[in-house]
Amino acid sequence: MNNTSSSVLFDQPGPKGRRRITIINWVAGVCFAIILLLILMRLHNPPNGENQLSWELWKPALEKEAWTDFYLPGLWMTIKASVLAVIGSVVFGLLFGIGRLLPNVIIRMVSSVIVEFCRAVPVLLLMIFFWRWFAFTGMASPSYWAVVLALVLYNGSVVAELVRSGVGNLPGGQREAALALGLTRTESLMQIEVPQAVTAMLPAAVTQLVVVLKDTALGSIIMYTDLLQESRRLGSMYFNILQTLVVAGIVYFFACWLLSRLAEWLPEHMQKRTAAPVDTEPVAPIAVMDPSNVNQIAVAKEMKELPLGGTPRKYHAHHRGTNASIHNWRRTRYEQGYDQTHPESQPDETSRDHDAGGRADGAKASGEKNEHHVSGHAGTMFKHGDGIGPKRPDIGKKSSI
Repeated sequence: MNNTSSSVLFDQPGPKGRRRITIINWVAGVCFAIILLLILMRLHNPPNGENQLSWELWKPALEKEAWTDFYLPGLWMTIKASVLAVIGSVVFGLLFGIGRLLPNVIIRMVSSVIVEFCRAVPVLLLMIFFWRWFAFTGMASPSYWAVVLALVLYNGSVVAELVRSGVGNLPGGQREAALALGLTRTESLMQIEVPQAVTAMLPAAVTQLVVVLKDTALGSIIMYTDLLQESRRLGSMYFNILQTLVVAGIVYFFACWLLSRLAEWLPEHMQKRTAAPVDTEPVAPIAVMDPSNVNQIAVAKEMKELPLGGTPRKYHAHHRGTNASIHNWRRTRYEQGYDQTHPESQPDETSRDHDAGGRADGAKASGEKNEHHVSGHAGTMFKHGDGIGPKRPDIGKKSSI
């Protein structure tokens, strides 16, 4: 499927094109290796400085006390702010995203102004503004709440746009069908369109979590003790700020990488939870008597081996009321069918031997016991003078009594 889509977007390169791409990749790899080597050489012997590759500088940044006293507490404060900001962003985004879609003009205009303002103002400026305000009012942990509120406003506006774009990308028939069923525009929006848009926007919303996690590092400017702030404190103690920042960068990388994998896994998981599985490739329908339709052939073979071709026998040979007439008892017995376990439905030994000997195919009696029962009854029911023949189209139908 990927090869087909890529071939549609652009032509596959020929031998010369593939050779050119290989050469460019090798040249880029060599250039990258040379640049990395130059950086390491510069760090090993900086002008008027200490060797930054020395183990004496890396050891304080990697030992146990650095993780228990600095990195892990800073990571916990980062996750704490990120989780609360994510929850607030989802609530803010759903509230104002739906508000921008409601038919009420006033609600729609107010929601649009708030969303556009929060998107336009830089998130760092929002943090500084709220930090000053909360510190002036005497609120506890002003830097923490300033970081959370600024992230909620900025990322909530992004989620609101995701909701609005998700509803706008739905087929127009969704709303038309809802209105045709008697729903109002608001009911159609809340019950039909928004649930589908939320499901469609989940991967993009999870990707936005990466932005929330990284933007918490801006809180270090307003003295919020997150992972970046704690790594800077550790570096200022041992004069190895470069080493501690490298370790913090690696921690940020793995945290964002896990969130990216979650964004890739979530669409597949949501697809498995749908009402019916979705085929990745369209499959042509199989014809009725196609030899490749093995399931249909197996079912037909199994039904053929059953007595009467698998036809259910629901009635027994009881005759009541007018059906017990002496003139029509054989016809009514045929119409009602019979019960294989009923005593009156069991053929005698004479008819069984007569029917078994009269078969042209010479099948074994033990393997076709049920068919002998049917033949025995057929021999008993179809006799001359019983009024049964081609002029009786009602034979074989269910009795009205």
